[in-house]
Amino acid sequence: MTQFKHVKDSQVDISELMLPSHSNFNGKIHGGYVLSLMDRIAFACASKHSGAYCVTASVDTVDFLKPIEIGELVTMKASVNYVGNSSMVIGIRVEAENIRTGEIKHCNSSYFTMVAKAEDGKSLQVPGLILSNEHDIRRFAKSIKRNKMKLNRKQEFHETDFSSKEYVHLLDEYKVKIEQ
Repeated sequence: MTQFKHVKDSQVDISELMLPSHSNFNGKIHGGYVLSLMDRIAFACASKHSGAYCVTASVDTVDFLKPIEIGELVTMKASVNYVGNSSMVIGIRVEAENIRTGEIKHCNSSYFTMVAKAEDGKSLQVPGLILSNEHDIRRFAKSIKRNKMKLNRKQEFHETDFSSKEYVHLLDEYKVKIEQ
């Protein structure tokens, strides 16, 4: 196994024309279809980096910024933003291009945590990451920050330790009615 790889060595881009069969009832491309494409490119990028089969461990912050229209060319760009022992955070940028006008819009960015697996199902160690520029360093550092925030959220909201009595005062400003 290579001990370290450059970010650019594992980057993957895919493009696909959006068809009517990919649309929802509102005539826009179905979010679930976009998520499926994102999962595929995350798999390809993580597998390329690790040299192994990879599984999706989590998906962080999927914000659909702009709708994707039938007939637009969707391009997804994926790169390894962070590596742990067996896990990798894959950053994905989704853009849609109107092929008649050439207008390109940013539709989504998301982060998939992927884990490399051996044939026996055990986690495999992945190569480290060579950070070659400020962009690479910033993305790695932001991933560290997101991982810490995720751990804090998990600790705070662990269901066995969570007491609604501690948080019920937060509901005062919301459109809820409590009937017990």
